Amino acid sequence: MKRFVVSAVLLNVLLVALSLPAYPHVPLIAAEAVLLAGVCLWLPAGRPGTAVRLALGLVYVLLAVASAADALIRESLARPLNLYLDAGLASTILNQFTANLGPIMTVLATLMLMALVLALSALFAWLLKGLAQAPQRPRFLAPALVLLAVVATMLPSGLQPPGVASTAWAFGVHQVQLAEASAAASRDFNEQLAQRYRNGQDRAVPLVGLRDDDVVLAFIESYGMTNLLDDRYRPLIDARLTTMQQALDATGLHVVSGRLRAPVQGGQSWLAHATLLSGLWVNSQLDFDTLLASRRTTLIDDFKAAGHRTVAVMPAITGPWPEGNQLGYDEIHDAAHMNYQGPPLNWVTMPDQYTWTWFDRAIRQTTDTPVFAELALISSHAPWVPILPVLDDWQSIGDGQVFEPWRNSGEAPVSLWKDYDRVRDHYVRAIDYALNVVTGYATRHVDSHTLLIVLGDHQPAPLVTGDGATRDVPVHIISGDPQLLKPFTGDGTPAMPGLPSFRDGIFPERSTDGIRMDRFRGFLQQAFAARVSEKAR
Repeated sequence: MKRFVVSAVLLNVLLVALSLPAYPHVPLIAAEAVLLAGVCLWLPAGRPGTAVRLALGLVYVLLAVASAADALIRESLARPLNLYLDAGLASTILNQFTANLGPIMTVLATLMLMALVLALSALFAWLLKGLAQAPQRPRFLAPALVLLAVVATMLPSGLQPPGVASTAWAFGVHQVQLAEASAAASRDFNEQLAQRYRNGQDRAVPLVGLRDDDVVLAFIESYGMTNLLDDRYRPLIDARLTTMQQALDATGLHVVSGRLRAPVQGGQSWLAHATLLSGLWVNSQLDFDTLLASRRTTLIDDFKAAGHRTVAVMPAITGPWPEGNQLGYDEIHDAAHMNYQGPPLNWVTMPDQYTWTWFDRAIRQTTDTPVFAELALISSHAPWVPILPVLDDWQSIGDGQVFEPWRNSGEAPVSLWKDYDRVRDHYVRAIDYALNVVTGYATRHVDSHTLLIVLGDHQPAPLVTGDGATRDVPVHIISGDPQLLKPFTGDGTPAMPGLPSFRDGIFPERSTDGIRMDRFRGFLQQAFAARVSEKAR
């Protein structure tokens, strides 16, 4: 019986490991290990039994891969794996690995993963064989083990024996529940779109109060309220924002700040962008695809109706992006269209300072038509290495070759990410850089005919924020015309009470939760659809 006991214990360890993503709620005994111990005692010898054991080994490997993906999703997006929604993220994750590790290391890592999968499958089948070969087993042992496992699995969690729980079964049931909930949420989202269409609410609202002004919507990657609330990051960012306020004051610019609640954390930035643009809560890829297929109007249509040239500046886009065309921008400028000749910076295709410089030179200075532009800034995107200085001479940036000294600078991401404390340090320094660049751009190019809206797309991953962090992001709205900022804090009229949680100055409220991002479009419509700025009267 020694091999039987050893095999059962090792099998239990492998099955208990499936619940590690839910740590510390990890059982001591997996009910499935008891079940398999009983089943294997019944398996016939020869090829039929071998085939069953290999099939079970393959099933286990699939569960193990899903469990590893669950752990990765929890650490990066602050939510559990949802197979119904997340299958499409595989290509995104592969692109991230390729950008950060390089194609050769990515191929090697993939081959190592495949080898591990095969080895794990063989180990699982070998352990099952060890259970089947137990000699002189009592007749009652197999049915007793099967019955015990079935009872332990089917009991409600509160009635299960202490330290005993299902792992594979619980994972499967949870995924079914998530799929059902996601499908129901998708149906609700579709119905919401249909209802708006039936009620005549899905229409562009010309933002005539901004018809003479450039409106720039700039998303800073991973800029979350953690930077102002967490003592690990607050000193550096408080100092940066104070310097930013002083610089804006010195150039006669005005700023109000607040916070908005993003639908995601750690990644899938496009869902946050879509939420703010559409006025709908877009928190899954299904909803995003539905939104695009519906051709629901967005802020892009609102500004088009007011006569703006609508532009998307997307330096992180390196391949086809049909979603941009579906959103309806007049122009889409991805990495290939921005003529950057400097060095790549791991995942970051070009530094923010180049993006801002190119945007002003290629877009704002080439037209007399007011511009509405969405910029997706990426210098603060993981892996947060290298971190460049902000060049004092913005005129020298040109085509980006000025950044050549920073080619291959900083340590490799695979080395940095061995030390999470240093990762966090690099993160906050990357945010500091992004805000410093925004300051330089604003003091040089924002005037009384500009409304610059700078905000985070989402909070960084739980590795940076810790568990249970708010999903709020800071928002700073800058202009040379104080009249354009009055609606955000309230102009004293009953019809325009102001946007909750916004106030004068560069620092948003730290103790009051922000409103959801999907309300921002409606507020802009309320504030500017029938409002003409003082200078235009």
